[in-house]
Amino acid sequence: MRNKLLIIGYWLLAIGSVAHAQDNIIDEVIWIVGEDAILRSEVEEERLRAQYEGTPIPGDPYCVIPEQLAIQKLFLHQAELDSIEVSESSVSSQVDMRVNYYISQIGSKEKMEEYFRKTSTEIREEMMTSVRNQMIIQQMQSKLTENIAPTPAEVRRYYNTLPADSIPMVPAQVEVQILSVEPAVPLEETERIKTRLREFTERVHTGNADFSMLARLYSEDVESAKRGGELGFVGKGQLVSEFADVAFNLTDPKRVSRIVQTEYGYHIIQLVEKKGDRINCRHILLKPRISSDDKVRAISKLDSIRTLVVDSGMTFEVAVAKFSEDKNTVMSGGLMTNANTGASKFEYQDLPPEIAKQIYTLKEGDVSQPFVMMDRTKNKEICAIVRLKTKRDVHKANLVDDFQVIREMYEQKLSVDLIDKWIRQKQNEIYVSIDPAWRGCDFQYPGWVHQ
Repeated sequence: MRNKLLIIGYWLLAIGSVAHAQDNIIDEVIWIVGEDAILRSEVEEERLRAQYEGTPIPGDPYCVIPEQLAIQKLFLHQAELDSIEVSESSVSSQVDMRVNYYISQIGSKEKMEEYFRKTSTEIREEMMTSVRNQMIIQQMQSKLTENIAPTPAEVRRYYNTLPADSIPMVPAQVEVQILSVEPAVPLEETERIKTRLREFTERVHTGNADFSMLARLYSEDVESAKRGGELGFVGKGQLVSEFADVAFNLTDPKRVSRIVQTEYGYHIIQLVEKKGDRINCRHILLKPRISSDDKVRAISKLDSIRTLVVDSGMTFEVAVAKFSEDKNTVMSGGLMTNANTGASKFEYQDLPPEIAKQIYTLKEGDVSQPFVMMDRTKNKEICAIVRLKTKRDVHKANLVDDFQVIREMYEQKLSVDLIDKWIRQKQNEIYVSIDPAWRGCDFQYPGWVHQ
């Protein structure tokens, strides 16, 4: 929740490069904050980037952007005084993710370079600076607000002072338990896939085919296939263990790994480059094809399990422990966790659509009929039954049912107030000079201009 309090506009920190920035701008210093200058070109670049990305700027951009850049520098200046640093590996990891995202969206590294009119190295260098600043500012703000911990009595007093029309409505929420199984893959299907991957390996080793070309044509990892199978630089912890163990032991970029089985299917891997504790590699993924008969058998198994729960007195939790193949929920009695909040409560729109459809018609304690759904983390079909553990209809937040919601709301207010007070104090402590042509603004913090 605290991470949401950031007052500075993070549209300023997204990438730091613009595809079509104007090269003919006559540059000049328009603000000085401490020992740092804000240039007219910086403001224009941010304005253009926001324009191209469709990001709204709350007010006159030539007023809002310089002020936000100034606030950014206040935090960075204080962070330097407090010796706040971030690890370069963390920065690099974030940059890698962003670069890979841009490549996946634009189509290739070459197209990305053409779009931004910069080399990939230049894009990475600019991203490193903006990401590093973003992470430092986040740490600085976390340090400023780390001691905010209102007592239950303070939360209650805050709630009791809220006007009726300021009390938020809490959407309908449910807690859901799941028991899932994967349809069994026939041995002949496994052998078909392995034979196909061995053929690919042989073609690469004999020089009859390029690995990246085969990945584009045949890999079932759709996103990486667009890039010739490349994953981009990743750390070992970002990969599933079976894949990582093989990939990080590769040494020859001309060779192809053995076949690797993961929860996603079967892979072959080729090393591209190692850089410290990160690796860039290509892979080709093939997934077993599940027949209608395989799904029918899985549904039949789940139907028998449901009978044990509904008619024979077995608890859903025991059934999960005995039969479920969902490793993420098996230790919690099947209770699903909302990835957006880390809690067990879901709004309907946050559930996978197949589960939401089942849950909507159930009463508390009811178990659904077996159904087929897509496991979007693995991009494969599974079969499941779900149980509606709890249901809370839409309602106005109250202290009995929604104490945590109100607490977070109060913490957010306290954090914003504290950061606001801190910015106003820093304005009086640091040297600020604004070009007269840039002073006529209705600033969020008027203290920039001293009489």
